[in-house]
Amino acid sequence: MVEVGTSLLDVEESNVIQNIYDLEVAGTDYFHIDVMDGKFVENDTIEKMRKYTEYLKQISTIPIDVHLMVEDVEPHISDYLALEVSSITFHLEACKNEKEVLKYISYIKDNNTKVGVSINPNTDVEKLFGYLPYIHKVLLMTVEPGKGGQKFIPESIDKIKMLNRIIYENNFDVDIVIDGGINDETAVDAKKAGINVLVAGNYIIKSGDFKEAISKLK
Repeated sequence: MVEVGTSLLDVEESNVIQNIYDLEVAGTDYFHIDVMDGKFVENDTIEKMRKYTEYLKQISTIPIDVHLMVEDVEPHISDYLALEVSSITFHLEACKNEKEVLKYISYIKDNNTKVGVSINPNTDVEKLFGYLPYIHKVLLMTVEPGKGGQKFIPESIDKIKMLNRIIYENNFDVDIVIDGGINDETAVDAKKAGINVLVAGNYIIKSGDFKEAISKLK
């Protein structure tokens, strides 16, 4: 059974406390926090996501999975390390070179937090291979990052299969996470290809029945 992370990106602030409670009861495995700076992607969710994370720390024990879609990575890592989240994922495309990627990986791990590296749909999956021995998860964007409600990019399945093969052949302890366009249909193909975690927002939040939606994905 795959695990499900629920993105809070499309949750209205007026409903956030109730939605957090309902999602926890419904069986979400993670709360997924999409931090966007208005530069790396179009939207700016910095204040909203920080506020939601603070709410989560006060009222929930479900792990918090932070996804940084930002140009200036290090300050945001520091902010979320201070909030003692479960994991922090940053984008390969936001880094100048391999040295910078490894610096951020070490910074996060040295603070007893799980680390992930993410890539956009147009980035070759092979660029991740050299980091697999050092990280806990890979997050493959299966839509263009920045907005909810987009359609799953079918070519993502080939990336998942390739990544799964490399992880299996080398016995790496790395989760494959996908984010974008996830529903009960796209989840089936992704699971067959080898993913461990699905991140879904729109499909769950707008379902009308969180428990049923999460159960279908699992």
